Amino acid sequence: MKKIDIYKELQENAYPGRGIVIGKSADGKSAVTAYFIMGRSVNSRNRVFVEDGCGIRTQAFDPSKLEDPHLIIYAPVRVLGNKTIVTNGDQTDTIYELMNQQLTFEQALRTREFEDDAPNYTPRISGIMKVEGGHFSYAMSILKSANGNPESCQRFTFSYKNSIDGEGHFIHTYMSDGNPLPSFEGEPKLVEIPNDIDKFTNNLWASLNEDNKVSLFVRFIDIKTGEVESRIVNKNK
Repeated sequence: MKKIDIYKELQENAYPGRGIVIGKSADGKSAVTAYFIMGRSVNSRNRVFVEDGCGIRTQAFDPSKLEDPHLIIYAPVRVLGNKTIVTNGDQTDTIYELMNQQLTFEQALRTREFEDDAPNYTPRISGIMKVEGGHFSYAMSILKSANGNPESCQRFTFSYKNSIDGEGHFIHTYMSDGNPLPSFEGEPKLVEIPNDIDKFTNNLWASLNEDNKVSLFVRFIDIKTGEVESRIVNKNK
């Protein structure tokens, strides 16, 4: 697979929707993830990321403008032991709860489908990172309708072990802007992962469409020590 420039990819797509990046830093020392949200409606744009224990959650920036919390208020990131879960919806909780009952990532997601936001039927994208004993592996998933037909749910899981230094994968909800919004197609895109958390955060944020971007979360986890460093950027301040 050809490696793409994630910054250029974002700059050329005004509305990729929500996106997850997972990979390993170029020096091989850190497990890396990034998650961003975008919005076209007032309700979607009226959000911020806030810390919530070891993870984060979305919150209305102006509670008086919150029209419908369904599908927009959730915990995108939760930590279960040596596993970090990153998703674009409340399936974070499903994965957390069912994996805590010894089910696998894939088994947990079999209980869920794409979002009920006709006519878009937004895909549910999810990722899980495991850092243990100096080793790092991850998996990503997408649950999507059959080309906009809600009668069928298509489930794809991509597993990455023995991660390559400086490489990661990027998956997002929409191919581009549109009405209805066209769902992501294909496997996660191969991207480059740098060493510097601030450089990565700043470049990702700068590459997202100025009108549509809402919030960004980036985390680096030291693979040997488990030490965590995170960044949150919110357009609403």
